[in-house]
Amino acid sequence: MDTIDAVVVGAGVVGLATAARLARPGNNVVVLERHQRHGLETSSRNSEVIHAGLHYPPESLKARLCVAGRRRLYEIAARHGVFCRRTGKLLVACVPEEVRKLEEFLAQGRANGVEGLELVDQADIPGFAPGVRAVAGLWSPETGIVDTEELMRFFLLSAQDAGAIFLWNSELESAARQTGLHHLRVKGMADPIPARCVVNAAGLHSDAVAALAGVDPDAAGCRLHWFKGEYFSLKRALPIKPLVYPVPTQHGLGIHLTVDRLGRHRLGPNAFPVQALDYDVDASHRQAFFAAAARYLPELRLEDLAPGTAGIRPKLSKDGSFRDFVIAERSGLGLPGWVDLVGIESPGLTASPAIADAVADLLEWPA
Repeated sequence: MDTIDAVVVGAGVVGLATAARLARPGNNVVVLERHQRHGLETSSRNSEVIHAGLHYPPESLKARLCVAGRRRLYEIAARHGVFCRRTGKLLVACVPEEVRKLEEFLAQGRANGVEGLELVDQADIPGFAPGVRAVAGLWSPETGIVDTEELMRFFLLSAQDAGAIFLWNSELESAARQTGLHHLRVKGMADPIPARCVVNAAGLHSDAVAALAGVDPDAAGCRLHWFKGEYFSLKRALPIKPLVYPVPTQHGLGIHLTVDRLGRHRLGPNAFPVQALDYDVDASHRQAFFAAAARYLPELRLEDLAPGTAGIRPKLSKDGSFRDFVIAERSGLGLPGWVDLVGIESPGLTASPAIADAVADLLEWPA
């Protein structure tokens, strides 16, 4: 087999964005995806929120790539017709003790370069989100929503138009560094694929893929822990147009209210550790969702909630606390040209085009 310039392992939104960035005239790029199509795991099972970038510590990869990626997503939407909408987001303090957190997020967001943030008094809350009860809020006008499938299809077609080849139902079994190349053995293929560069964008399985190349996930700080998040749909329409978030919890951003492109609302996600991929929604969790959301949605009724969808997130901490993205080129481990993308959870969707640029920079790839 001819030598491949770059192999991307995984065709979620980050893998697709990376393939679209690397595929250029004169470069041959191959994408390996173990499923029959793109985006069947984390990428298609999330809130579809374009995050502004206020939730992450300044100078972290999550902060920098979220802000850069968010700006790029809106540009992509304007130029190529991918559905995005600036809905805005209201982060709410339900009790006076939470107002201090809003002030901290305001300062953090401004440090990250997030535009247009402003504190909102209790009397002004109805003007932003009718029907929401809070003692104060933080308004983020740059937050929005995206049609994830449209975005992934844009990256997919962009990569294919530039010559990238997608191999579906192709699971990586082993990787060995020999004669200056990465030799990738794929289940069902007789010969290994020789590649100059490999980008591990395998999402939930990215720590296992790193291990195939000889990277010890524990020593390298990239052992993943799966956290499940469930959503409940609302059966009736609300007059609320922006997204509404409570002050975040340890495991995530709390049970928030989002809206899709058709104006339908849903609540979620919760977050709890799991050992296996299971996308069922436990209907018994409805009461907990209702109790969390009723703090800021006083007119909500328990019967408004119906089980919706669920997703699994690849977290780098056992307790769900903050850990930054791992975006690492492994020359120091004797694997030049191998890049690991591990722990790419939220805001990975928002950051996807910026993550792709970061990969290209690590590989010194042509523009």
